[in-house]
Amino acid sequence: MHVPSSRRTFLAGGAAAGVGLAVAGRLPSLAQASPTRVHPPVKAGRVPFPPLVDDPKGVLALPKGFSYTVVTRTGVTRLDHGQGLTPADHDGMAVYDAGHGRYHLIQNHEMDPGAEFGVPHVKGTVYDPGAVDAGGCTVIKTDRAGRNLGEFVALSGTVANCAGGPTPWGTWLTCEETEDRAGDKWSEDGRSGVFQKDHGYVFEVWADGSADPRPIKCLGRYSHEALAVDRDRTRVYLSEDADEPNGLFYRWTAPRGVKLGPGVLTRLAPDAGVLAAMQIIMEDGSVLPDVAYLTSAQLGRPFPVRWIEVPDRDARNKPVREQFTDAQVTRGRKFEGVWGTDEGVYVVNSYAWDEGDLPADAAPHDGMVWFYNYRDQTIQLVTYFPHQTSSEEGTPAKYTDLTFDGPDNVTVTPWGSLVLAEDGSGASHVLSATPGGPTYAIARNQLNDSEFCGPTFTADGKVLFVNMQDPGLTLAITGPWEKYLG
Repeated sequence: MHVPSSRRTFLAGGAAAGVGLAVAGRLPSLAQASPTRVHPPVKAGRVPFPPLVDDPKGVLALPKGFSYTVVTRTGVTRLDHGQGLTPADHDGMAVYDAGHGRYHLIQNHEMDPGAEFGVPHVKGTVYDPGAVDAGGCTVIKTDRAGRNLGEFVALSGTVANCAGGPTPWGTWLTCEETEDRAGDKWSEDGRSGVFQKDHGYVFEVWADGSADPRPIKCLGRYSHEALAVDRDRTRVYLSEDADEPNGLFYRWTAPRGVKLGPGVLTRLAPDAGVLAAMQIIMEDGSVLPDVAYLTSAQLGRPFPVRWIEVPDRDARNKPVREQFTDAQVTRGRKFEGVWGTDEGVYVVNSYAWDEGDLPADAAPHDGMVWFYNYRDQTIQLVTYFPHQTSSEEGTPAKYTDLTFDGPDNVTVTPWGSLVLAEDGSGASHVLSATPGGPTYAIARNQLNDSEFCGPTFTADGKVLFVNMQDPGLTLAITGPWEKYLG
């Protein structure tokens, strides 16, 4: 595919209180077009974030010295060219440099067909004409002040676009978290229709208005959540948010001689490369059947990983995760956020405590963050959220801004620490987490209990963009980030 010269340089992107792993080194900035040398998780001394201060407007509690601007709002702000109003259910997102102090945000919208504020079908952007007012992606134009400079549709006719991941070459890979098939019927609020195409794929999206609504079939068809491309541009790591049975963590390896770049994944054959599922190997050589068997007692311990090839990646007769027995793969409830570094990849499990979430003899938890090391082919638990009864009750914990659960999207800040977006019970937070160090609340939703999504920093660390899924807000948060994260 020809890449227009107008395509801009990628900055950063994302759509995860605990304890972590101490390893020598420091994580430099990841927010650059070309990957920098990045070391494994580190323990770093950082200035604690001050307590959150309630917002007089009742929207977003922030530490003293920080402020926010609402960039877009579902059903209120308008799309360009008469395309309609800003769609709902903001989710995964990445930020791109548009020059002259301006940015483009590529944003997912996680909706099924028939939504009140679905992504409108715009000519040239439509994948499935049968998926009306469903998910997709928009591009938001903004600046460091968070001004709304316009928004337009980049992908439509897709379903439940949850997270995804930025690419080293400056595009966004959006993930459908669904397994709908062509011919399946849908209905919502008195509206109904029929899917004309299969769903559960990844699509490539550009920030400059270019559109190519073709699925990347070689990455498989399942309930995709998020992904990351490795530094060599030959492998993609992908998470699956699914249950009954629990989802898997995958690695796709490109065919020999293929290096990924703009449009390459879309052009590959459906069976190109190798899609494989993760196996965490125990000391006796057996496969750990579920991540919930590991707890904070194993923080920092590297476990060997092997990969087993997926028999039928397009799930023609059986969902991909059901093609394996529990003895063949390592499952996990809610494999969520993924973020790649030069040395490896972070992946999040959001929680597992309810009946059916985990094996009966495993340990309930309220969130796990892992780091997979490319070179060593090992995985380490680097942050662990112990289970608390308030999660089950859906009520705020006694100390709301000290007790966290349900990490979801994850991104790495320009200073090397993590930012996690909560999708748990009770109050929802944006969190700062340093593997090997503490976790702090850096924002709290005061409107409702809706999740935060898609945290993404500009490369200079001046602005953190983040979404509040309901009522559908894109927020630009500014303040002395370097003081607390640098």
